[in-house]
Amino acid sequence: MANLKEIRNRITSVSSTMQITSAMKMVSAAKLKKAQDAITAMRPYADKLTELLQSLSATLDADSGSKYSSQREVNKVLVVAITSNKGLCGAFNTNVIKETIRLSKDDYAGKDVSVVAIGKKGNDVLSKSFNIVSNNSSLFDDLTFDNVAAIAEMLMDKFVEGEFDKIVLVYNKFKNAATQIVMTEQFLPIVPVEGESSNNSDYVFEPSKVKIVEQLIPKSLKTQLFKGVRDSFASEHGARMTAMHKATDNATELRDQLKLTYNKARQAAITNEILEIVGGAEALNN
Repeated sequence: MANLKEIRNRITSVSSTMQITSAMKMVSAAKLKKAQDAITAMRPYADKLTELLQSLSATLDADSGSKYSSQREVNKVLVVAITSNKGLCGAFNTNVIKETIRLSKDDYAGKDVSVVAIGKKGNDVLSKSFNIVSNNSSLFDDLTFDNVAAIAEMLMDKFVEGEFDKIVLVYNKFKNAATQIVMTEQFLPIVPVEGESSNNSDYVFEPSKVKIVEQLIPKSLKTQLFKGVRDSFASEHGARMTAMHKATDNATELRDQLKLTYNKARQAAITNEILEIVGGAEALNN
């Protein structure tokens, strides 16, 4: 059994760790509320905009289709992996990294797969196996629509210029504080929804349907990427809050076990001292 000093040192160490994890849990809980409100308010707008764009795109002739809808033979794929800059959030980053690797080995086996990293953790791991086209770890220092839109414009330019034939997003979708769902979404090219051509026959489009779609597509793509980053941001704080809650509970349990061990060792030491005193007294009497 460890001596009393070693046990006391371990109790102090575990207590310090418990204080840190508890503080991190409370910080993540505070940030989660704001991030959750932001993504909850944004989703209906983003989903409706995407639905409208796909519905309009389905009614256009092939010759008048957008440059962002160009279907090409897929040889070069760009994966936008959205992770976080910090760890201590369970399997949050690992799940995105695993999905990115799975895509390159299964869905796009034999293709030239590159990565745009949003988040330091994803960049650190994926840079060892993939060509990193762009590292945008600083995005989370100032997460605004304009900053995300700049990245979306870069992705659109690379697709239009033919550098990549397909661009997909991989990120964690926020469901609740304890659940994050790894999502893989096609960013480019845009795939119109089939069977929607008859739904817009009663509408009059000004100036024209083609021009409306051309203006909506860049905005929709920027919104789609911003929604993915916002989802990931909320998921990160939810995952970290859950991880720190479990870590705090484990630290509390370990501290209680150490205190019990300490009390048993202390009682045993006191008992031994009493026995030694009694034994010495008996020896003197004899």
